[in-house]
Amino acid sequence: MSFHTCPSLQLPKESSNHTDVVAGRQYLATELSAWPSLPQSSTIVDSVKVINEHPVCQRCGNEDNERFASHICACCQRPITYCRACIQMGRCDTCTPLLRWSARQPDKERQIVECRMTWSESLSPAQAHASQRICDTISSNKTICVWAVCGSGKTEMLFHGIQQALRLQKRVCIATPRSDVVRELAPRLRAVFPDTPLAALYAGTEDQAAQHPLIVCTTHQLLRFYHAFDIMIIDEIDAFPFSFDQKLRYAAEHAAKLVSSKIYLTATPDKDMKKQLKEGRLEAVKIPARYHRHPLPLPTPVWMLPADKQLRAGKVPFRLKWHLKQWLQKKVPVFLFVPTRGDVPMMVNALRQVTPNVAGVHSQDPERIPKVQQFRSGELDILVTTTILERGVTIPGVAVVVFKAHEDVFTESALVQISGRVGRSADRPNGDILFFHEGTTKEMEAAILHIHEMNRLAKAEGLIG
Repeated sequence: MSFHTCPSLQLPKESSNHTDVVAGRQYLATELSAWPSLPQSSTIVDSVKVINEHPVCQRCGNEDNERFASHICACCQRPITYCRACIQMGRCDTCTPLLRWSARQPDKERQIVECRMTWSESLSPAQAHASQRICDTISSNKTICVWAVCGSGKTEMLFHGIQQALRLQKRVCIATPRSDVVRELAPRLRAVFPDTPLAALYAGTEDQAAQHPLIVCTTHQLLRFYHAFDIMIIDEIDAFPFSFDQKLRYAAEHAAKLVSSKIYLTATPDKDMKKQLKEGRLEAVKIPARYHRHPLPLPTPVWMLPADKQLRAGKVPFRLKWHLKQWLQKKVPVFLFVPTRGDVPMMVNALRQVTPNVAGVHSQDPERIPKVQQFRSGELDILVTTTILERGVTIPGVAVVVFKAHEDVFTESALVQISGRVGRSADRPNGDILFFHEGTTKEMEAAILHIHEMNRLAKAEGLIG
């Protein structure tokens, strides 16, 4: 297959305009067709190359033949091959160039600039140790995994490292798999670094100025960057979709500069990462305790009879109803996790006999954000959710129910993360976590053992009372 550019595609003449916008970025030529001129010093590559008769996407790294398709180009009437793996970001094909601009290179001796940080609280000993390791990693352009329990204060551990990098005029990116986390994290960072320009990027936001020194974005947005960042921080590296999607890992690798620091944050590393840590191929700092020095609450399994028939009839299983009434009397908000989107409306309907202040959310719910805010503000007593809210949302004093915890979607990682919603605040460090099940699973047992082991380590290290 030969490479060519559609004859009808007229690339604008090069210009110095927009240089600050595109530095460290990559765009399809079709995305820039409305620009009157292009900045200088771009590298132009085929967005899809065919190597030994196999297509390779130059933006997302896709090499799977089954994730490519072909059709006749409307411009040049020739057959072209396009990548389906990253098509949501615009179509890469054998007919469309991909333009890349290198990030601006700083002086060899970076001048130290002022970087005001308003956060002045003290770190726990465990947090301080992790913070110093992060600073050392940034100084030496190395890679580290921060394995810290849910609610350990991972964000606070980053502050000094981020300040150190910004003072040296380095660019910092914090990428996370979920847009909910971007929306929650960006305001916090703006408050901590009020004088530092920050861009928050996720689907639906405007493509803000690329040269902001601090970027918070979803991992999908990394497909827009190329050798842009001195510090690449991946939050929740084990979370879906990042952990299951090779193109996102490829994007994270290529968005970082060739000489850069990489910091991976996780409470539940996957098997591959655990293997790397065990074999010493990846440096790590492990934080088995929360900042408030209280043990992690342990889940309690609660056996139940099959309940689908009751729920379809609009009835809440007796044991669940009893626990809910106890919590409601004490004004304890309840997170109730169900395995599927279809379970959400059925459970919400049944719970209306317990309280009218109940709502449900899932990944396709357009009202998810305002409903979470209602729950956060106390307008809702119970929020029913799928695993979409297993991470990144903190509600003080909450109790958690995992309904049908035996279902496959509730893996060890998911159950540990869900349990991590409880007891996060210093004034309410305890709480209830109930796994309602029709038979215990290895994943349930592994999750409970995981939490128990973290408490054991924390006590052995003197990190909890």
